[in-house]
Amino acid sequence: MAMPPLHRFRPRSLSLLHDYSRQRLLADLGAGVTVGIVALPLAIAFAIASGVKPEQGLATAIIAGFLISLLGGSSVQIGGPAGAFIVIIYGIVQRYGLPNLLIATMLAGGLLALMGLLRLGALVRYIPVSIVIGFTNGIAVLIGLSQLKDLLGLQVAQMPADFFGQLGTLHQHLHSVNPWSLITGLACALVVVIWPKTYQMQRGHGPWRQRLHRWLAQVPGTVIALIGATLACQLLALPLDTIGSRFGHIPQSLPGFALPDISWRSAQQLVIPTLTIALLGAIESLLCARVADNASGTVPRHDPNQELMAQGIANMVVPFFGGIPATGTIARSVTNVRAGATSPVAGMVHALTLLAIVLLAAPLAEYVPLAALAGILLVVAWNMGEWHEFARLRHFSLPYRTILLGTFALTVVFDLTVAVEVGLVLACVFFIYRMSTLFRVEPVANPSGDAGRPAGVEVRRLYGSLFFGAVGKIEGLAESLPAGCHTLVLDAQMMISMDTSGLDALLQLQRTLQRQGQRLVLCGLNEQPASLAQRGGLAEALGADALMPDLGSWLRSQGL
Repeated sequence: MAMPPLHRFRPRSLSLLHDYSRQRLLADLGAGVTVGIVALPLAIAFAIASGVKPEQGLATAIIAGFLISLLGGSSVQIGGPAGAFIVIIYGIVQRYGLPNLLIATMLAGGLLALMGLLRLGALVRYIPVSIVIGFTNGIAVLIGLSQLKDLLGLQVAQMPADFFGQLGTLHQHLHSVNPWSLITGLACALVVVIWPKTYQMQRGHGPWRQRLHRWLAQVPGTVIALIGATLACQLLALPLDTIGSRFGHIPQSLPGFALPDISWRSAQQLVIPTLTIALLGAIESLLCARVADNASGTVPRHDPNQELMAQGIANMVVPFFGGIPATGTIARSVTNVRAGATSPVAGMVHALTLLAIVLLAAPLAEYVPLAALAGILLVVAWNMGEWHEFARLRHFSLPYRTILLGTFALTVVFDLTVAVEVGLVLACVFFIYRMSTLFRVEPVANPSGDAGRPAGVEVRRLYGSLFFGAVGKIEGLAESLPAGCHTLVLDAQMMISMDTSGLDALLQLQRTLQRQGQRLVLCGLNEQPASLAQRGGLAEALGADALMPDLGSWLRSQGL
């Protein structure tokens, strides 16, 4: 059988060559600048929370953000460091070190590009929503937990990567809570939450007040929170840890190009981290692209395979500049849509805006209190989780509840890879069980209508799919036949499909009946089961007179 063709590399940005106008350019420029301002504090916060330097988050947002927009398959998606990666990156850095994180990111990028090339982007859509909700909520809990140290101002040299270790460390250091840190973090979180609501406040009278309101309405709450917290920390000389006090000077340039120290031995140890980064990157980017499509009403919708290839290329490039894993980001993509973006140009402008800020004002970030970033990330974690799904669990089936809660618990206690693997296994088991219950074998009491039941003939009707999970209902048919029965007729008109296990079960039934001096007749096989019966030898074993197009044809052949 011929292999399907590889995906053709065609970025969405190439469509700009045909119908891009000055009006669209102005809209994309405005949206790109807006998203760049929104992305600035998030890039720094995500990097610090992940256990790396702030400039690594900025470099990722700039380089990966530009490449994903330039080469991707979505018109409005924004790429960069994502909150979902915080726990994953932190754990990899703690267990394997930063150099191995860079190697794992490169390998994951290659895997993502290969997935797109082989047209595997659509497979991500087959992951059950219960698993997606479970691990998303689990990651949100872990992000929130990881920020409690800086929110409370605890003097902890190094937080462990595991859930119970973090709980224990926080409990041991609760006596060192810094009340100024807690107040600052909660105040920043409150500003981020309530600031969008001020967009709807009553506009003041006079042109200058209206202009001021319009300008303030465009400034993200995260920026207001960071500026306010930084000014308060400096003017009031608050005893707070800042980015500068922990990480030192932030350079006014991108990190230089450097080759990671790659070895086969290191690569062998990084199989699980690589798969984790690739899996989460694929899921996050394609889910984000779908959300962006729905928010913008973009036609055509995103190309999942092209998007995976762009994500892969970006993740192969950023480690050479010290960058961390990147993927599509829902909050920034939705902001991009709401700001009026029409094409990938907005995403490229967002990256250039970040670059301009780094080149002109990077040292100012050194004065930002870490408690402010912790407060912002707590809001990010809360918005990331779909907490209402827990309240709705009572309306769903036991398998759905088990998969969602199991994935959630395993994500929190172990890691994302284990959670998704176990979740998929549980989903498959429950699906098999459900499908097996839908397959039925029911007796037909009066197959020939008014003529009554034919003497010595038992008729059974098959419903559903005869597959490996349902063959048990076929295996016991020979023993269930009454005395004096010489023919068993199976009416398969309502059987929609059959696999090789079902074929083998019918062959075994035919052999068992033949040894007992009885006969098996199959009627009404649909296209797929009939084809398998021909190829698998069942039709030959039964004989032409025992394989009929429908039950009526067999009854007429018997004079009934």
